[in-house]
Amino acid sequence: MDTLIKILVVEDEMIIGAKISMQLTSLGYEVTGILPRGEEAILHVADNRPDIVLLDINLKGKLDGIETASQLQQHGPIPIIYITANSDEATFNRAKSTKPYAFIAKPFKQLDLQRAIELTISRMAENENGLPAEKKTEDGEQPFILSDRIFVRYKEKMIKIMLADILYMEADRNYSRIFTSNKEYLLSITLKTIEEKMSMQLFMRIHRSYLINITQVDEVTENHVMIAKKCIPLGTGMREQLMLRIQTL
Repeated sequence: MDTLIKILVVEDEMIIGAKISMQLTSLGYEVTGILPRGEEAILHVADNRPDIVLLDINLKGKLDGIETASQLQQHGPIPIIYITANSDEATFNRAKSTKPYAFIAKPFKQLDLQRAIELTISRMAENENGLPAEKKTEDGEQPFILSDRIFVRYKEKMIKIMLADILYMEADRNYSRIFTSNKEYLLSITLKTIEEKMSMQLFMRIHRSYLINITQVDEVTENHVMIAKKCIPLGTGMREQLMLRIQTL
């Protein structure tokens, strides 16, 4: 199923933090917390892994935002967006050393926040794939494909779909349809391009028009498979290959 993108806000001025949280919620994101101290953020991320951390550089307390980011990254890569207000050159250079995905200067508008988050998602996909992220087309925005999830725009907001939750994908000319247990998404990208970009550990192309999640297969016959009561055709010679893949799960 799809889930909202999770964002942690680390801001020691609680009125500002609450305002940011309201903006994020109205944009369709899930706020996992509003925390005033870096130490609290480190504990929070260990237990509630967000997709992105919005982090004020000038935190009060033992850890400023830059030191907090450095400690967060010791536990694994996590995208950081710095919130800053008139930082000096030395502070800015320290911040750059932690390789943030974006900076937002105070005061900022909701549009600035949205653009920074979408830039971050784009860079996440670019860093994982080693290739520039796909640009927006005339027909719509292409998804950002990572190793375990896809970020797509749905009803004017960005959401994430975990690859394990996808049942199957269907080609529709220059578009693709992604089916989960409760929703269908139309993407402005070909099935071939999706196949080239995503990890194929869970997926297999069994027909020119279908890419399936092999862990979601309910039934296999000579000429089709069943997934969530959907009959999907098997291409010539694909049954044997599919059975071999299923046996190695």
